[in-house]
Amino acid sequence: MEETQSCRESVAVILPSLNPDVKFSRVVDGLVEDGFRHIVIVDDGSDDAHQQWFEKAAQHPQCTVLHHGVNKGKGRALKTAFTHVAEQLPEIAGVITIDGDGQHLLPDIVACADSMLKNRDKVVLGCRDFDAPGVPPRSVAGNKTTNRLFKIFYGITISDTQTGLRAIPRQYLERFCEMEGERFEYETNMLLQMKKQHIAFLEQPIATVYDPEDYSSHYNAVKDSWRIFKIMMKNKFR
Repeated sequence: MEETQSCRESVAVILPSLNPDVKFSRVVDGLVEDGFRHIVIVDDGSDDAHQQWFEKAAQHPQCTVLHHGVNKGKGRALKTAFTHVAEQLPEIAGVITIDGDGQHLLPDIVACADSMLKNRDKVVLGCRDFDAPGVPPRSVAGNKTTNRLFKIFYGITISDTQTGLRAIPRQYLERFCEMEGERFEYETNMLLQMKKQHIAFLEQPIATVYDPEDYSSHYNAVKDSWRIFKIMMKNKFR
């Protein structure tokens, strides 16, 4: 219980968002109700029709809402939050990045944060099990393909290269802000730069959650794998 309370007090949750909906609000409310004291939300250029969700979140004293006037991309949103924590929250031991669509469950967020507090020199990656029953075949194929590419070209063994649930110790925030990438390529670059900069990581098993409607409309295994492959080749031959 003592470790869990420490996690809620000393780890800042980072939540970038573009045009959120009610799922975003449920995630924020869940974090607040569970006792997290520092929740840094980045509105990455959302339109006026979606500002209500940020206004609702800002009513919680635990939440700080930062705004981008225009959409700058997930990578820049994460860097904006990292900079805020580094400059404004000196008491924070680290951060944990999550998505606002509900796919990261509260127990998994807590488990990753606690693991990071026990391993202050390592980044903790929340990794899904793609061999579990019910995982969409397209997702299995896409993730296993990118996992093999990481292993072949960089010697990096990661079971979930596309996870957005990542707990990062405070001492690495400045370096992570300097890593290349403004949009979704940033999360791939992060893993590659961790290898180059000798930043160790460990994996924390988490639940595999899919919204069938969002998944069918947004996930393309071939397109997403090719995008990651191009990022890897750019880094490899730079």
